Amino acid sequence: MRTFPHPDAGRPRLSSPARFLLWMWRQQAGISAGGMTFGVLWMGSAAAMPLALGKALDEGLARHSPKALASWVAVLLVAGLVQAATGIMRHRFAVSSWLSAAYRVEQLVVEQAARLGAVLPRRISTGEVVAVTASDMEHIGDAYEVSNRTAGAVLTFFGVATLMVVTTPILGIVVVIGTPILMLIVGPMMRLLERRQAEQRKLFGDTATIASDTVAGLRVLRGIGGETLVVRNFREASQRVRYAGVRVAKVASTMEATQILLPGLFAVLIAWLGARLAVTHQITAGQLVSSYAYAAFLVLPLRTFAEMAEVLTKANVAAKRIVAVLRLERDIVSPGVPVPLPEPATATLTDAVSGAEFKPGLFTAVVCERRADADTLAERLARYVDADVRFGGVRLDELALEDVRATILLADPHPHMFSGPLAEELDPTDQADRSRILAAISAADAGDVVSGLADGLDTEVVEQGRFFSGGQRQRLVLARSLVADPAVLIMLEPTSAVDAHTEHRIAQRLAGARSGRTTVVFSTSPLIAGAADEVVFLPAGGVGADAGDHHALMRQNIAYQTVVTRGSS
Repeated sequence: MRTFPHPDAGRPRLSSPARFLLWMWRQQAGISAGGMTFGVLWMGSAAAMPLALGKALDEGLARHSPKALASWVAVLLVAGLVQAATGIMRHRFAVSSWLSAAYRVEQLVVEQAARLGAVLPRRISTGEVVAVTASDMEHIGDAYEVSNRTAGAVLTFFGVATLMVVTTPILGIVVVIGTPILMLIVGPMMRLLERRQAEQRKLFGDTATIASDTVAGLRVLRGIGGETLVVRNFREASQRVRYAGVRVAKVASTMEATQILLPGLFAVLIAWLGARLAVTHQITAGQLVSSYAYAAFLVLPLRTFAEMAEVLTKANVAAKRIVAVLRLERDIVSPGVPVPLPEPATATLTDAVSGAEFKPGLFTAVVCERRADADTLAERLARYVDADVRFGGVRLDELALEDVRATILLADPHPHMFSGPLAEELDPTDQADRSRILAAISAADAGDVVSGLADGLDTEVVEQGRFFSGGQRQRLVLARSLVADPAVLIMLEPTSAVDAHTEHRIAQRLAGARSGRTTVVFSTSPLIAGAADEVVFLPAGGVGADAGDHHALMRQNIAYQTVVTRGSS
């Protein structure tokens, strides 16, 4: 039995944070219902003990009835045993409820990130996503954990209030009237706390973004001596978070003190009134003891109400952020009735905007006068933006998006490496055998990188491959693209971080490794262009592509010659 159901079981309704929280409760209704049941039994057994104690005094000791005394002492014992047993189960369900809610949020966010893919970083910062999975999920978990105790607190509170109204009307009326007054006193602080928490939450997300960007570009920052500037920016951002946290803490600490002070004063008031009634013989000694016990007991449900109010305030702020992430939609979707995918082995990839054509089975180098035009064209060819790009005469936006992704692979110019064995990093889908992985490593000229590792392909890679140099990391990522072996492979500057000798070997081996499959490499390197079957030159502006052999273009196109020779010709 799975503890945390996969979020594909149903998408939450995203019209408001309240609907999201309600959807979350429905997904774990069984766990919540069990927790609430044991919460009611736990607090109900605690509420029964003052009644049994008062009855033992009145009917047992005052009337000198050993039988009645023994009966009520037995009731006390049973109530204590029930409280102990249900307390254990209530806690177990509370922990399960917290884990289920918190990790369901994480599953939803991770599934959304996978669904959006390259769209996500364009719509929302990395720090915001990190903050959702690092802190917001905890606040959601807290809300469902406290709800188990709140159900018991509500029922037992009204049960005790009703019992007090019946047995000692004055005390019952004070309880019924006083409780809403306590909640009204805490209300304004809840609204202030929500505003300050929302402000702190935003600043925390901004700071997390700065931190993640700094880690990603650490080598570059060290190379240009930018550590001082980055440290100063991060220090200023973290100080803003600290100041906002202090402002939140001031309100939260005041609420915490109020949660102790007001219920305590309320309990003292009830005890004082009970004592006055006992002195005037309006209640018995047993009822007086019960009143004292109830006064102490009522502190627990009242504090639970105040805690639930605070936790819900935090959960509402967290839910707003989570819903903002889950509301994001992809720019690119599949058509309602997709056209069958043409045969990749014979399909030409054509871009109407630039006029570039990429013939099937050829290794084509694309040289762009401006790097921005290269990025734009690559995104069009892989359908990360909708444009008039045709594959075998069929527009890409008429094909099922899943077919396009399975056929055309755009190797990310800023690829990620995850922690885990290197073999799994190079073959994430676990569909290639070891010989195919080794062949891809050889084609990417990364054999020296793998042989230098203690455990070879079984070596554990740290996150982002931080132990590798820029060139080593780039070659390993190139090998990963070759292991995937798509029908059409598009790469952006795959050799920008390696030396000329390594680049020459990669260019020669790449042509052989991709023989018979369409390969498009965006690069301004003459070594890549010289090894290609065909070269497409895209002048500034991205329109009017010129195609031909590398050497012919060098003779006939001055702009092309200037780009590939870096203006040194």
